[in-house]
Amino acid sequence: MDIMKAYIILSIALFLIGFLGVIVRKNLITILVSTELMLNGINLALVAADKVLGRVDGQIFAFFVLTVAAAEVAVGLGLVISIFRLKGYEASHEISQLRD
Repeated sequence: MDIMKAYIILSIALFLIGFLGVIVRKNLITILVSTELMLNGINLALVAADKVLGRVDGQIFAFFVLTVAAAEVAVGLGLVISIFRLKGYEASHEISQLRD
């Protein structure tokens, strides 16, 4: 099997595992981790395509995706901790009660 196909298959697997984690899980921290897994799958696909094409555009986009992922973790984890301290909620379906 070609190395590019192996990278793409691994990238798709990472993305699908992350997507299923976002859809199935109710814990907010697990949803954040699953989102990170999806972004890592995208990064792997970008870098693999970049390796085959012999350019650096994919690596630059992967760097920006990592920057956005770091910001998402910082803001998301801060919000989760604040919601848990304020209301004691741990699951995502309970957040709709914050409107009250």
